[in-house]
Amino acid sequence: MFHVFLHALVPFVIAIGFWRRKWMTAFVFIMVGILIDVDHLLADPIYDPGRCSIGFHPLHSWFPIVIYVALLSNKRTRLVGIGLCVHIALDALDCRLTSGAWIYAIG
Repeated sequence: MFHVFLHALVPFVIAIGFWRRKWMTAFVFIMVGILIDVDHLLADPIYDPGRCSIGFHPLHSWFPIVIYVALLSNKRTRLVGIGLCVHIALDALDCRLTSGAWIYAIG
């Protein structure tokens, strides 16, 4: 449950820290990164606390991650890119802490 809390806390801290005057707008755009969890609906079971999302779910795989990083280079997409990259980083950290791996192990 702490992992889910971090998905809101970290974007909030980033928004307050870097966009103090417009923190609410920054926070909302960064929180768009949580929407990639819609791909969990394709899994059975939908939620498995022991499963690593990175490499398992389609929007948590390598090709989309490259796109998320590319979003950082454009000022108009940067906040969404930050949200997506923070989301992936938190999921990777969760994988490391729960299973000892950074990505989903096949086989």
